[in-house]
Amino acid sequence: MIVFDKLFVLMQQKGVTTYWLREKCGIDSKTVRRLKANDNMETKTLNKLCAVLDCKVEDIMEYIPD
Repeated sequence: MIVFDKLFVLMQQKGVTTYWLREKCGIDSKTVRRLKANDNMETKTLNKLCAVLDCKVEDIMEYIPD
């Protein structure tokens, strides 16, 4: 299972809120809910997150075996 726990840790470290992602970066509120629920995510969304947070994909998600 892919989990996005690292994303929220990184956001806290950088002082970024979900409001900032929605309002300043164009990340839809539905997408934020999907990230919190570890739902499927499009690669273009992952690309956008990495760009605005200046990080690598492995900094925001990880694979945990079921």
